Amino acid sequence: MSNRFSALVVDDEAGMRELLEIVLGNAGYDVTATATIEAASAALEKGPYDVVITDLRIDNDHAAGLRLLSWIKEHAPTTPAIMITAHASMETAIEALKLGAADYIMKPFKNDELRLLVKRAIQQRNLIRENIALRKSQALRGTIDNIIGKSHAIEETREMVRRVGTLPSTVAIHGESGTGKELVARAIHQLSERAAKPFVAINCGGFPENLLESELFGHKKGSFTGAVEDKEGLFVVADGGTLFLDEVGEMPLSLQVKLLRVLDNQTIMPVGGTTTIKVDVRIISATNRNLEEMAKSGEFREDLYYRLNVIPITVPPLRDREGDVPLLARHFAKAHAARLGCGPVDISPEAEEALDNFRWPGNVRELENVLERAVALCRGDHIEITDLPPYIRDYVPEPKPALSDLPEGGLDLEEYIANIESKLILQALKRGRYSQKRAAELLGLTSRSLRYRLQKYSLSEEE
Repeated sequence: MSNRFSALVVDDEAGMRELLEIVLGNAGYDVTATATIEAASAALEKGPYDVVITDLRIDNDHAAGLRLLSWIKEHAPTTPAIMITAHASMETAIEALKLGAADYIMKPFKNDELRLLVKRAIQQRNLIRENIALRKSQALRGTIDNIIGKSHAIEETREMVRRVGTLPSTVAIHGESGTGKELVARAIHQLSERAAKPFVAINCGGFPENLLESELFGHKKGSFTGAVEDKEGLFVVADGGTLFLDEVGEMPLSLQVKLLRVLDNQTIMPVGGTTTIKVDVRIISATNRNLEEMAKSGEFREDLYYRLNVIPITVPPLRDREGDVPLLARHFAKAHAARLGCGPVDISPEAEEALDNFRWPGNVRELENVLERAVALCRGDHIEITDLPPYIRDYVPEPKPALSDLPEGGLDLEEYIANIESKLILQALKRGRYSQKRAAELLGLTSRSLRYRLQKYSLSEEE
């Protein structure tokens, strides 16, 4: 199936089928037309459709359309259907809506009215499918503007996102836990031609093997204990869009074979099913493990590794993103203050410096959690250093080694030296229990020279 929305038309009148094909085709839909309920059911079994438009009465069968609605409700519950009829009655309309019809329209109808109903039905379908997929954040979270930072490392990541967003290729995102791999995946989706279709995410390490298979591929009623009805898998939910497989390295080898089959021929087989379903899904995977080493050791299928890793993107750890911590901290402080109903919250220079000095083994996720705590605990409109966890405010960073070679782009020598001196002075003060005399001795300075530098770099006695 193409990236365009697909419509299934069911009507026994050839003229009406042709009209609907023209009206919807001109509106940009891929249209499949059938003349019987049986043909429509067979078409729906072979591949998902974005909308079904069916006549109520087919071949003098006054309830044919209602029976199709009942079939869709059981086998494809998130597929919207619009009923068309020349034999309208209030009872029939109510019955159609009870069976899950998205809307009801009478013959003769205006073409624009039908197009509007179809568009609204698909929009409603997308909302339902997003809820099924447990989308916990708005689509705008995936835009490239939400990859916050000014460091060279994160700018390289943004540039890769810009370049691959418009490509159809499979993407593998590598990086430590908490670096924001899902945010990068959402940005790629939003920049792609699939942006209007669903973005569906699943953590492959969060399910037992049998449940993960059902989540991905769906299942048929009675296929296992607890399967009381047919269920669409996330591949069907994401049809036309993007499926994000987080922690793909945790996927069992038996499911890796089935995932490889999807990548090869774009078809899935529900658990307990007998026929394949055609899907059109772009797969983006993510992992914090070394899949290449896992493939060599037999823990991960080597052929699947190469299929997933067509375009690799590495998200840098926060400790390698110089200058990004203050930007991210202010962003999280603003976001959590708004969520908690607080007024604007700023970060004091002392707290910001402590945040910037810390190494952040939990990366961006850890920083966000710390800022949520600080916003909740701060007493005024400023986050002070005392609002931070002790392991952050008491952290003493190791001084960075001096440069041995001048960077190609040059540097601001005074700023570079001032930064090193300031950090060493603060460390000396802390190690000397904030005695200026002891700090001066540790630095090989006179007390007068130390006081001069404290004033020069605006370092207060409290610091």
